[in-house]
Amino acid sequence: MASICLCFQVHQPFRLRRDFDFFSIGSQLSYEDTSLTAAVVRKVAQKCYLPANQLMLKLVNEHKGKFKIAYSLSGVCLEQFEQYCPEVIASFKKLVQTGCVELLGETYYHSLSFLFSKDEFQAQVRAHEEAIGRYFDIKPTTFRNTELVYNNQLAEAAEAMGYRLVLLEGADRLLGWRSPNFVYRPASNSNLRLLLRNYRLSDDIAFRFSNAAWEHYPLTAEKYAHWIHSVGASSQVINLFMDYETLGEHQWADTGIFQFMQKLPTAAFARENVRFQTPTEVTQTHVPVGIIDSPYTTSWADTERDTSAWLGNEMQRSAMEYVYSLESRVRNTGSADIIHAWRKLTTSDHFYYMSTKRSGDGEVHRYFNPFPTPYDAYVTYTNAVNHLNESLIANSVVREERPAREAIHNAYL
Repeated sequence: MASICLCFQVHQPFRLRRDFDFFSIGSQLSYEDTSLTAAVVRKVAQKCYLPANQLMLKLVNEHKGKFKIAYSLSGVCLEQFEQYCPEVIASFKKLVQTGCVELLGETYYHSLSFLFSKDEFQAQVRAHEEAIGRYFDIKPTTFRNTELVYNNQLAEAAEAMGYRLVLLEGADRLLGWRSPNFVYRPASNSNLRLLLRNYRLSDDIAFRFSNAAWEHYPLTAEKYAHWIHSVGASSQVINLFMDYETLGEHQWADTGIFQFMQKLPTAAFARENVRFQTPTEVTQTHVPVGIIDSPYTTSWADTERDTSAWLGNEMQRSAMEYVYSLESRVRNTGSADIIHAWRKLTTSDHFYYMSTKRSGDGEVHRYFNPFPTPYDAYVTYTNAVNHLNESLIANSVVREERPAREAIHNAYL
């Protein structure tokens, strides 16, 4: 019997002020747009998180625990829920208490830190574990790196940190002739397990569901379940990974997305060759059939399935290099506020907004971009990092002056 592994990414970045210009650097003005951050998370909570969580709880109860799901909740998103809509956290707690939900580990700040600083990566993963433990009294054992960024070294790092399973993209160039619908092991030949996203079936819901020009439009639960049954006949697992915001935000309620999700479990259970399982349950049920060797880095973004969504042009690369160049100085301040501010600037969304891709991928980037152009995103971001750099300089001066002042004071005692 094949498993349906349904995993949702839940994430919102802290927003930057679009009017934070060069002349704002070093001023008392904050580069964070708290009003916009609050407005966005409250809007998405009403359109997606609250109704979707209510629906998922209903499905779990209706199907008497046979419907299983998993969530990857970024730390910065949990912060926003706590500050602006705590009822969302309460609704996730109700879901977790059913025993039918698995919470995954990731980087607290939804960053690409693994590619730039292994120490920072580990710190952010541990911070996320602490947050999941604090809110839900759970320690994750499945790891989902930001945007499914993965390579052989990521598998080794995750296992060294105690994880037993890693999720990644079922990229064609990674799989070759093989199918994403099986459990695999990494090239290190370890005890770690790998689950690969079936991007075709996932994107049928996430991107194509409301596209009237799509040959399979409209997508019904019965039609989709038929596809799943066909795949499941010769597979171990169908991994459906997508943004939770697909439900109600990316695909608005009037597209019928909630009705689709409500009917999907019943349609899937119409035949006995599939069942819903959490990622951990999948690996407890199915044995690995082979090894995935990934000497290069893959992700779930864009047609390339690589890191070009965040590092594809010179603006993105220079911005990323700039912010990580401050790492040691940030840590040396010993200031929790400065470290937290810097880490929020490592969130991957900031670099995604700077993409200059065209055609289909470019349209997706523009849809998610709150800035008029990628260049506006770059300028605003650079101004914000420059502002943080000014605070580092000021902090350094204070730290250097304090011993001198104390020495003069002590001389007169």
